[in-house]
Amino acid sequence: MKIGIVGLPNVGKSTLFNALTRAGAGAENYPFCTIDPNIGVVNVPDQRLDILYEMYQPERKVPTTIEFVDIAGLVRGASEGEGLGNQFLAHIREVEAIAQVVRCFTDSNVTHVDGNLDPVRDIETINTELMLADLATIEKRTEKTRKMAKSGKKELLQELDELERLRESLEAGKSIRQLDFTERGRKLIKELQLLTAKPVIYIANIDEDDLGAEDNQLVREVKEYAWGEEARVVTISAKIEADIAELEEEEAGLFLEELGLSQSGLDRVIRAGYDLLGLITFFTAGEREVRAWTVRRGSTAPEAAGKVHSDMQRGFIRAEVVSFDDLLRAGSIGKVREEGLLRLEGKDYLIQDGDICYFRFNV
Repeated sequence: MKIGIVGLPNVGKSTLFNALTRAGAGAENYPFCTIDPNIGVVNVPDQRLDILYEMYQPERKVPTTIEFVDIAGLVRGASEGEGLGNQFLAHIREVEAIAQVVRCFTDSNVTHVDGNLDPVRDIETINTELMLADLATIEKRTEKTRKMAKSGKKELLQELDELERLRESLEAGKSIRQLDFTERGRKLIKELQLLTAKPVIYIANIDEDDLGAEDNQLVREVKEYAWGEEARVVTISAKIEADIAELEEEEAGLFLEELGLSQSGLDRVIRAGYDLLGLITFFTAGEREVRAWTVRRGSTAPEAAGKVHSDMQRGFIRAEVVSFDDLLRAGSIGKVREEGLLRLEGKDYLIQDGDICYFRFNV
């Protein structure tokens, strides 16, 4: 799963990306330092995997992962090609969700593309460009569909209705993700790769000195805007996160304690992105490895088995399942069996977050 990190130039996108992935992407004080998107694969933090590792003592543990894509700074006019905008918008089409970094820090040494701080204006600049790009896509499709609909074909006439609804929403300044969709509408939106249909997290990048007092006026403005479209806000200091990312795990933990934080901002960004995409984690565990796997919420047991191996999905018989909480309370898989907590589930079972599964299948 890919999450695209977007924002205006010089808001801290690449600094955040570096901290997330330790990838060393450019983070200079000038617009368009990032031209080609940088991609980093990040482990999803999950304490349950660590506990399973201690419990089973396997040869290795394998976390689940999520991809972050550092996309160059967008500017006003990007939808019309300004600032290499068309190229950057194409990169956004390839991700499943958007993390928009919003500048909520003051620093006279870091220039603002518009000359002064105004986080809501910055958000609206990005969102407007994405809406204009979507409008151009919809107008092009409408023109094509209208010509074909002269045949009177019912499906094409219905598509025209859906396109008109999408156009009206965008012209009213409303993102596609704020609409309720019909099944036909969802298919059309996916086919057109509409940018404003993608779920979004706003990342408020604050001053180092504001840690511990994160709800400043600028952050409150971001939260109020996000509340209006039911989006999530994560507050971080990208500079601090970059410092933490350079430390060993134990040192990082001590540093977080000194700052009065229970977890890093990066962990919150990763977890928020994971939740945003409607993903859950199930586990497989044994002597060789304990491993976390990602599936969409609502996935069936055979679909989950297919994540492990396609043969398991094709030949699925049943799944032996225990919840993580039951295993933790029992203390061992042996106790789980003794207490009758191990369940046999069939093809219709919906995998739950934290399930530990053993799949039986025919080869």
